[in-house]
Amino acid sequence: MKKLTLAHSPDSDDAFMFYALNIKAIETHGYEFDQVLSDIQTLNEKALNGVYDITAISLAAYPLIEDKYDILKSGASMGFKYGPIIVAKKQMSLDELKKSKIAIPGVYTSAFLELQLLLGKDLDTLVVPFNKVFDHVINGDAQAGLIIHEGQLTFKESGLENIFDLGKWWFEKTKLPLPLGVNAIKKSLEEKSLISDILQKSILYSLEHRSEAVKYALQFARGMQESLADQFIGMYVNKLTVDMGENGIKASQLLLDESYYAGLIKKKVKITLV
Repeated sequence: MKKLTLAHSPDSDDAFMFYALNIKAIETHGYEFDQVLSDIQTLNEKALNGVYDITAISLAAYPLIEDKYDILKSGASMGFKYGPIIVAKKQMSLDELKKSKIAIPGVYTSAFLELQLLLGKDLDTLVVPFNKVFDHVINGDAQAGLIIHEGQLTFKESGLENIFDLGKWWFEKTKLPLPLGVNAIKKSLEEKSLISDILQKSILYSLEHRSEAVKYALQFARGMQESLADQFIGMYVNKLTVDMGENGIKASQLLLDESYYAGLIKKKVKITLV
């Protein structure tokens, strides 16, 4: 048995994708995947040092690790007309937002890169764990918060308002899905194409056995009701997750190119898939 580390966030959508591996429902051709769960900012930081064989990363972090990792064709999280949102206690204009302290879930996250494309790079930010952004806005440490994961669906429960949806903005601007996370695999691994196919089949299995896969993923849904968890999973595990394809590559390349020309990332990279 050949062991590989597979790192991803402890979220219902990632758990859903790898359900088949956990129950050993698909052929893995002699590979065993040791799953490591960690928040996306930590995964981005670990990827800088090539810690895991396969890892979820923010697309925004890819230029920093493209010498160590390739992007997999499957496993991408992309929002089509929706995405990370900016929340606050009350409505505010973009000009007001630019002058406010904004709680963000990590400097390497795609959401933060997209926020900078919207508002500019000279922002007053407070870096906090993604699941603490609400708290820091509510207690006044920040005037606004950048929300990823299931908080995009639950912010109203905290008495906050949706100020801006980055996914809607990106679609109106480009007519493309908004790239967020991707799965990356070490360049040094042998049989990368075979491993890629195994992971893709895991996602397809979950989509074909949706009800049971959602029930499994509920343990990672941080208290969400099944219907809400199912909605969240449907947002970020879709056709583009099975294979990001031409539109996914185009959107990802455009996001990184625009960020490079805006001075937000230092290296111009070309998106290629395994």
